[in-house]
Amino acid sequence: MVVTVQEPEVRQSPPHDPPAGPPVVAAENLFKVVRATDASARRNRGSTDELVIVDDVSFTIRSGETLGIVGPSGCGKTTLLNMMAGLVFPTAGQLRINGAVVTGPDRRMGYMTARPGLMPWRSAVRNVQFGLEVRGIKGAQARETAMRMLELVDLADFAHWYPFKLSQGMRQRVALARTLAIDPAILLMDEPFAALDVQTKLTLQQQFLALREGTERAVAWVTHDVNEAVSLCDRVIVMSPRPGRIKTEIRIDLDHPRDLATLRFDPVYQQLAEAVWKEFDAAEQEGTT
Repeated sequence: MVVTVQEPEVRQSPPHDPPAGPPVVAAENLFKVVRATDASARRNRGSTDELVIVDDVSFTIRSGETLGIVGPSGCGKTTLLNMMAGLVFPTAGQLRINGAVVTGPDRRMGYMTARPGLMPWRSAVRNVQFGLEVRGIKGAQARETAMRMLELVDLADFAHWYPFKLSQGMRQRVALARTLAIDPAILLMDEPFAALDVQTKLTLQQQFLALREGTERAVAWVTHDVNEAVSLCDRVIVMSPRPGRIKTEIRIDLDHPRDLATLRFDPVYQQLAEAVWKEFDAAEQEGTT
């Protein structure tokens, strides 16, 4: 189901046109079934030892578009990201990147999670360099790129600090710089700001929006935060409880660039956030019945 939100009669800015190019990511009828790993899990599900995580899910992400994925815990959001990354494979269905079936990890992907995963024995700049080094870019070129990424996230002055000296928000910014340093065509974001305080989260959300402007990256953004999904994304899909299906798709018809300091007062934003929240809450309630 696709939800269309009725806009107020007066609007200060023209509508945002979604990307119109061919899909960068195309998921076609994805299923993911896993086996129970212990006897108690099998007993809790009755006679079968199989669990359907993702059930017939199809979606696309176009160049320059950010797709938000929200839904109850356990509905398969991270599984979808892992399938896009080529870390796990669908039981049935196909997932294509630029028309080619995903057969394994792809260097065009950048993947960021809620935990920064920094190497404690490396300084901030050397953590950012790591992905470049894996790709064979070393020495002055890697260092120059890493420093440029740290500047983008306002951490150039902390380039030689080790993770234990950095705040949680600073560590997450280093992780963002490391993800962007490899210049990925597709960004997979798994609740990257979930562990941060509200103010730090807003700062990083605004930085992400600024870094995204003018690029053709396709982004898949998993979150439990409805406001984050509406603020950052061009479309949002709401997943049902496990087995995860797409319950609703909502187009986020808000202009770019977006200023988070004022966006929340926009009546269109408020209507969209309410629409996504109602669908998300309905999915949560469905999971408890």
